[in-house]
Amino acid sequence: MLELLPLHAVHVDLVANDNAAALARRERYLSLMSPDEHERMARLVFERDRRRFLLTRALVRTMLSKYAAVAPQDWKFVANVHGRPELLDRPDGVPDLRFNLSHTDGLIACAVTIGREVGVDVEHVGRRITRDVPARFFAPREVAALLAVPEPERHKVFFDYWTLKEAYIKARGFGLALPLADFAFRLSPVSPPEISFEPALPDDPESWQFAQDWPTPVHRLGLAVRRTGADLPIRIREVVP
Repeated sequence: MLELLPLHAVHVDLVANDNAAALARRERYLSLMSPDEHERMARLVFERDRRRFLLTRALVRTMLSKYAAVAPQDWKFVANVHGRPELLDRPDGVPDLRFNLSHTDGLIACAVTIGREVGVDVEHVGRRITRDVPARFFAPREVAALLAVPEPERHKVFFDYWTLKEAYIKARGFGLALPLADFAFRLSPVSPPEISFEPALPDDPESWQFAQDWPTPVHRLGLAVRRTGADLPIRIREVVP
């Protein structure tokens, strides 16, 4: 059954890597994948990686088919020059669906919207971060703000910045080709995240909406979407593809 994806909205679907109901649909998910996807999955050495790959492909294919009269197995994808997957073509009558994927230990996320740049990042906050990472990947003002956070809270705040920065560069479609020090986030406990840009990176802070969520106690999610006016409603939910 088709669902309505409002023109001014963002939907984010999540699936856990160990979701028993999803894993029980393995054969159906295999039938949805293209020959290229089967080859890519076969090259993965570890079963956990093959399972994650299968669930990721099933999630994006079935999610897109909720908003268009296209069978999940009929979607065709291509990677842009920076590796971001995109739709290869759009059949007549299909809205201009844009999507972005992210996965981490235990969770997979897919964000979909219509006609807007969108990026999502999800991270497991239990992973170890070495002390040099903020200085290598954050803008100086972000590093200073992070160091001002009390030590017990600093690890989680690190992922606030990390997921937002990842979501933005993924929405832009450039990946790490976009200099991470050329934009910075300001975090507030009472208002949404705000972004600013250095002159070397021309962009309009007012044209972006950012959101964050804790979909589980150990997963931090960041979302970036291009907007043209008021904030867009965002729906985040866990599903079985």
